[in-house]
Amino acid sequence: MQAMRLHAPDMPLRLDEVALPAIDGHQLLLRVAVCGVCRTDLHVLDGELPDIRYPIIPGHEIVGRVVKTGPLVTRFRAGDRVGVPWLARTCGACEHCLHGRENLCDQPLFSGYTVDGGYAGYAAADERYCLPIPDNYADAQAAPLLCAGLIGYRAYRAAGECRSLGLYGFGAAAHLLGQVARLQGRRIFAFTRPGDAAAQRFALQLGAAWAGGSDQRAPEPLDATIIFAAAGELVPVALEATRKGGRVVCAGIHMSDIPRFPYRLLWGERSISSVANLTRADGEQFMRIAHELPLRPEVEVLPLARANEALARLRAGTLRGAAVLRCDGQAY
Repeated sequence: MQAMRLHAPDMPLRLDEVALPAIDGHQLLLRVAVCGVCRTDLHVLDGELPDIRYPIIPGHEIVGRVVKTGPLVTRFRAGDRVGVPWLARTCGACEHCLHGRENLCDQPLFSGYTVDGGYAGYAAADERYCLPIPDNYADAQAAPLLCAGLIGYRAYRAAGECRSLGLYGFGAAAHLLGQVARLQGRRIFAFTRPGDAAAQRFALQLGAAWAGGSDQRAPEPLDATIIFAAAGELVPVALEATRKGGRVVCAGIHMSDIPRFPYRLLWGERSISSVANLTRADGEQFMRIAHELPLRPEVEVLPLARANEALARLRAGTLRGAAVLRCDGQAY
């Protein structure tokens, strides 16, 4: 099969010819239809995550069809459409797993990071961590639900009850979460890269009450803010935008260092929290919401061989919504 693989940090992906994945146990062999392009993929490319073993196939927003099942598979069968998210497997035995916090597992595996992901014609995945895809989404529109949607939703829940919500970094996750929050009666305030008028127009088209650069002040104090950008310098900015008793949620797996800031920004029972990974329960709950709400994932589809272009545009902030790679699934 064809696969776009990373052979060393800070290098472009290379289109390689590799063997089909072998499966056993609870694993599925999937013919990949599409795979979303996520900011976490950039952290893998840049070597910002620990213990990467090369070569690795990135990609953790995988939509595919089952072509073969391992001997222990019970949930899916050949022909089923399934989604593969970031969380590929957990140990099931550590304190976190035993108490419903498998997102904090001490020995996890992650799609496209510690195990090969979906920038390929085929992928292997553990059925116990795969998700059914709502029928009302085409393959390309479903892909960003599997991380941008899931992690955004976990961050949204962490923000607590709020009437006004600020979103810093209006990319794939924020454009989905903003729709969920608006449809649930909340007012959205979108903060983009300074001067990015196109992203601000996009946010307003999706129902944001206000949109501006991250260097601008919100027109009113916010109940909560979520930071999707991997920029630690936004934490003090978001704190200043948040009213007393509010919360700032850092939603990325990696963020640059947070600078020193005066205590007055935190005072007033404001809080800062982070979101780590996801649980299977998160996935099932969000997919139900995605089925019930008329979300409109905005995607741009590119062929697998143009993965480097998609990643470069993600890094530059020139994508509208999310990029999705079309994978032909043909072995040769």
